[in-house]
Amino acid sequence: MTAAIELKGITKRFPGVIANDRVDLTVDAGEIHAICGENGAGKSTLMKILYGMQPADEGEMIVNGETVTFSSPSDAIERGIGMVHQHFMLAGQLTVLENVILGSEPVKRGVIDMKAAHEHLAEVSEAYGLAVHPDELVEELEVGERQRVEIIKVLFRGARILILDEPTAVLVPQEVEELFRNLRELKAGGATIIFIDHKLEEVLEIADTITVIRQGKTVGTVKPEDVTAHDLAEMMVGSELPSPSTQAAAIGDDPGLVVTGLTVLEDGRPVVDDVSFTVFKGETVGIAGVEGNGQSELIDAIIGTQRPAAGSIRVLDDDVTRWSVRKRRESGLGYVPQDRHHDGLLLDHPLWENAALGHQTRRPFARAPMTRRLLGPRVRRVLRMLGPKLHNLIVSWATLRSTGKGGLFVDRPGGRQRTEEIRAEYDVRTPSIEVSASTLSGGNQQKLIIGRELLANPKVLIAAHPTRGIDVGAQAAVWESLRTARTDGLATLLVSADLDELIGLSDRILVMFRGRIVAADLDPATLTPRDLGSYMTGAAGGVDA
Repeated sequence: MTAAIELKGITKRFPGVIANDRVDLTVDAGEIHAICGENGAGKSTLMKILYGMQPADEGEMIVNGETVTFSSPSDAIERGIGMVHQHFMLAGQLTVLENVILGSEPVKRGVIDMKAAHEHLAEVSEAYGLAVHPDELVEELEVGERQRVEIIKVLFRGARILILDEPTAVLVPQEVEELFRNLRELKAGGATIIFIDHKLEEVLEIADTITVIRQGKTVGTVKPEDVTAHDLAEMMVGSELPSPSTQAAAIGDDPGLVVTGLTVLEDGRPVVDDVSFTVFKGETVGIAGVEGNGQSELIDAIIGTQRPAAGSIRVLDDDVTRWSVRKRRESGLGYVPQDRHHDGLLLDHPLWENAALGHQTRRPFARAPMTRRLLGPRVRRVLRMLGPKLHNLIVSWATLRSTGKGGLFVDRPGGRQRTEEIRAEYDVRTPSIEVSASTLSGGNQQKLIIGRELLANPKVLIAAHPTRGIDVGAQAAVWESLRTARTDGLATLLVSADLDELIGLSDRILVMFRGRIVAADLDPATLTPRDLGSYMTGAAGGVDA
């Protein structure tokens, strides 16, 4: 079979790190080829080189039998290579057609030829069995439909080789099944697909060939019929595939978190609609739901970055509904954010400063209570205009920076010592706590955040997508940390798109659909991912979809 892609001896060096060390990869034309590996193994770097986002230091790239050198993604696109990124890059206020043609608009007599665009989109949709409604707004689409639009975008530009980065990360099982049907139709139409995924069972289901990369090197290439998920996990990290299963624990009678009648409005409409639930000490309650059904707004209301229109929130014996984020955090509310880069880390700052975020007013990071006068009221009013999340991050950063030089309030030795404790206890792999957070792999960034929160001994933990985008090794470490904290009496609210994770770690599961709780107290012991997916899409439980 003719090779669509041949990478020979690809090497990429960064300061102090060899991301790719003479990597070899051969992808046959018309096959689905999966690439597996830990975070930091070099998968993303290799794909960025193939897509023209980064140059290789050494090695050779051959596309359809011809040696090539790419200086930008445009070069890759001209050679028929398209990439679908994990985080959708769509404009919600535009239609499907407008998103698809954005940047490659067909022009006739100096104006966009919408008729030609419609016709070409119809041809692509029919050729690959990817049905879309060209005039529908993207913001009104389900997650699986948006994934389909992303794929059509690269096909519209003539791509015959598709790179899919974690394409199932936010899909429910039914949507994964639909995606896999689409991929098989693409393959039948002659497309070549490179599939990057952390979910090994899915890799085994969809791939024709699997290549494993470990520590920047090619470990081996195998056929799915010759290996198991445990075999792949061992090739990736040297151990068996971890399981999120948890042991029975003594759930207390004391509530840790009580949410009553909570309603959150956006543009006058409820995005969280009269939601009530309780999480007891020693209990993990899971929240399931397709993204965009109110989970994010629920979390924001609980941690204090979004004001509810109605309802109340209690942490232990305190009504915190009107409390600031800082006061809630100081009362014992821990938070693992769903987007570690945007909400959880200051990527350009050292690890010890990141370990202090959210805890900078307390020991061991502070010698004395911080004062809000570090930033004047006028400055704070301006910052609030930037939005609550960005405001809180800037305030945290400014507090650290403005007091750190003189050591008046920040206990730098104490902060560094705590960071070393996090590093040791949670196996954060880094040469130094002085390096910036951006130098860590995704898994190590997540372990830093988990350690930051759990070593602060919270009474209640909000954990949003705690293992998203991390490999099986880091995933196992995070699961073990959450299990241990639960056994020690922590009340945990777990929001995750990984249904196996929800079922494995939760004592009870609630489902959100269109801002409401549509299924409550589901028993994980009798629940399958497919059952859960039916509730999430409104197909079960008497929900009006």
